[in-house]
Amino acid sequence: MAQNLKLIPENLQKIREMNPRLMSYNVEMTEVTGGTFWKAYTEGQIAGTEEFPKLEGGFSNHTAMAGLMQYYPPIDTTNEKLINLAREFGSVWVRVSGTWATKTYYDFDGTTGGKAPEGYQSVLTREQWANIIAFVKAVDAKLLISVSNCAGDHENNGPIKLTQIEKIFALTEELGGSIDALEFMNEPNMLQISGAPLGYDFSDFIRDQDIINAWVREHYPECLIVGPCNTGMADEKQSDDQISKMGAGMGDMFKMGTAHDLLRGHEVKMDVYSYHYYNGISERLAGMMPTGHWPAAMAHTDMYLQVAPGICYMNIPIRDQYVPGAEMWVTESGDAGGGGDTWASTYLDVLRTLNELGSFSTLTNGVIFHNTLASSDYGFLQHGTFDPRPNYFAALLWTRLMGNTVYACGNPNVEGAHLYCHSRKDGEEGYAYLLINNSLTDATTVELPKAAKLYELSGNGNMRNKVMYLNGRPLVLGENDELPCLCGKDVEGTISIAPGSCAFIVI
Repeated sequence: MAQNLKLIPENLQKIREMNPRLMSYNVEMTEVTGGTFWKAYTEGQIAGTEEFPKLEGGFSNHTAMAGLMQYYPPIDTTNEKLINLAREFGSVWVRVSGTWATKTYYDFDGTTGGKAPEGYQSVLTREQWANIIAFVKAVDAKLLISVSNCAGDHENNGPIKLTQIEKIFALTEELGGSIDALEFMNEPNMLQISGAPLGYDFSDFIRDQDIINAWVREHYPECLIVGPCNTGMADEKQSDDQISKMGAGMGDMFKMGTAHDLLRGHEVKMDVYSYHYYNGISERLAGMMPTGHWPAAMAHTDMYLQVAPGICYMNIPIRDQYVPGAEMWVTESGDAGGGGDTWASTYLDVLRTLNELGSFSTLTNGVIFHNTLASSDYGFLQHGTFDPRPNYFAALLWTRLMGNTVYACGNPNVEGAHLYCHSRKDGEEGYAYLLINNSLTDATTVELPKAAKLYELSGNGNMRNKVMYLNGRPLVLGENDELPCLCGKDVEGTISIAPGSCAFIVI
């Protein structure tokens, strides 16, 4: 259905000021140490011409699961191209975490010979951590981490030992860096599946969460305490909710606990409430939970785009119950749980990414950590080459154009017209609008109040294009990995936004 919009700046009402580091990202611990991660899709699977084989037998079929993974060597966080592209985002949060982090041993004195001690799975070296600290400094970021919580961190099923956290905070300080926020454990509601010791339950988690957070409060009071890092349903009451089912991701495949199980009775209060959001699960795991997977044909629909704000809205009352007045951080966000869908690296996912940033800002203040910077099919940059994907350029335009002040702009929130409005990032008087025309058949017309700059993004007629176009120009790196011109074009009067396009309009 065609939409006709009229932008009336004088009618805008301020909602809030956003955290200037809203658009942030993850660097998975498996990227830092080297290890297994989701296998890259083939060119045919990305293009949609080759079907991804269904996983048979679920997680009990270890042979099938192994076929979904591959080994990746440690990422080179000293790479000049990587640093330069990451620096373009400006000040962000960098999160070093993931399931791998829960079983990583900190071998900062080099005594293991690269072999993980009993109870751990991988080894983090002094050099690898030094490179992460240097990277964080180079891109003007703040650092959020989670720490290990596996069998190696416990003796005789007792409370967590402080040895590991003491080591990583001490080395970070020695290297001239700082750990600015701590999220005790990645996705703890999945317990053993997330790396916790065998037999570990929620009472154990709450006990250890308080031990770790109390230590941080005493020794590093400037460090923010973040949690509970829940994935899946936030509340038992959401079990039959369609948005929750389609947005909960891997957490609900195992029917594990909720945010309440991770926070009920805890004593050391959080500074920030956190959760994970993915639009269901990817093709890799669709055979295990068919109702949790979105087909590509629905990845532009209103129902699909509603999942991110729906999950945020469901977490707000839980935040208000346990951490009233706090920011909400989505400490992992991306196309789909299980390494992303086949189209995660294409233009098609840009609609979801930009709509999440826009809708989240209308609901709460906080930070969204895109998973990941440079690994798996949902990474901003392709693993190894660090070539930017469409989502990289979309996020970069957001950070350059959309300011921190959020306005209510009468968002129709219907096919063809998902509309958001912020102040201008350049500090000039005026406004920056984001319009997502998620109709694949009809253009959206926009009546402008005066002359404006238009930044129209598209797949150039192919929603699964691996290259995104800006005002008809392909966004690819030039000689010496130079960024293309992210330039707007002058427009006035009434403009037409093509089907399937996203447009920033700066007035």
